[in-house]
Amino acid sequence: MANAPDDVVLLAKERQAARTAKDFSRADALRDELASRGWSVVDEPAGFRLEPARPQGPSDRVRPEDVPSVLSQAPTADVSVQWVLEGWPEDVERALDAFRAHARGRALQYVVADLTGESPERWGEDVEIIRLQEGTGWGAARNAGLKRSLGRTVFVMDGSIEPTGDVVGPIVSALEDPSVGVVGPFGIVTKDLREFEEAPAPGDCDAIEGYFMAFRREVLSSAGLFDEKFKWYRTADIEYSFRVKDAGFRAVVVPVPVERHEHRMWFNTPPEDRARWSKRNYYRFLERWRGRFDLCVSPQPPESRST
Repeated sequence: MANAPDDVVLLAKERQAARTAKDFSRADALRDELASRGWSVVDEPAGFRLEPARPQGPSDRVRPEDVPSVLSQAPTADVSVQWVLEGWPEDVERALDAFRAHARGRALQYVVADLTGESPERWGEDVEIIRLQEGTGWGAARNAGLKRSLGRTVFVMDGSIEPTGDVVGPIVSALEDPSVGVVGPFGIVTKDLREFEEAPAPGDCDAIEGYFMAFRREVLSSAGLFDEKFKWYRTADIEYSFRVKDAGFRAVVVPVPVERHEHRMWFNTPPEDRARWSKRNYYRFLERWRGRFDLCVSPQPPESRST
């Protein structure tokens, strides 16, 4: 056990018991707690071993599961703003500059989950960089960033979105309603879980698009993190919105001043790949939510249209 303290060994044993009971969310939380105390737990056929966590240098790249969570800690910022960087760092820089310009004295925490190996020195001292291993999927990268959230409100951003004014005020105000779970400027609706359309107006919708999603930090405790089987971003936002709604909250479109630029990942992915991956993700969504028309604002199930 590399001379691990007794309390660390007890935590590791508790984690092993949780894994045996297939309580994997509890096991993951205990692994994060061990990491925050400076220890890595390595599973072995006969049990586990503990190793001191190696201090990370600026060039180190980590597995998303090894990123320690701070979600059990008290919030220290007004808003956590996070991006997944899969390329085009200039887009995230543009958004960062805009958030800084319109912060209005609020405490904003910036987190970038980087899959590219970009130099951490590029971003500025107010940005936390999580340098993830090459090949990390979109869902796992997004969750790595979410685990570092210290803001009372969390913004899940795409680099294509540039704030042009105060976006924090309207979002935080909307989330003061405890019935509201997830908000953003772009929403979609569906009557049959087959076809999805842009929400026609501000207000309740069926899902918030992942270009800009926001929720209170505690919603993560109710809805959990993103499904890490979504290696590609498409439909992951719809699936997560449905989980938030299934936890008893509403999804609401909130207009905010932003400019929407080209979505680089979509336009730089070969059409045959994005079609295949999008289809796979949609079926992943259906695996969990098929028939859940009760979560739609204006459901019209196929059987009801045929009668």
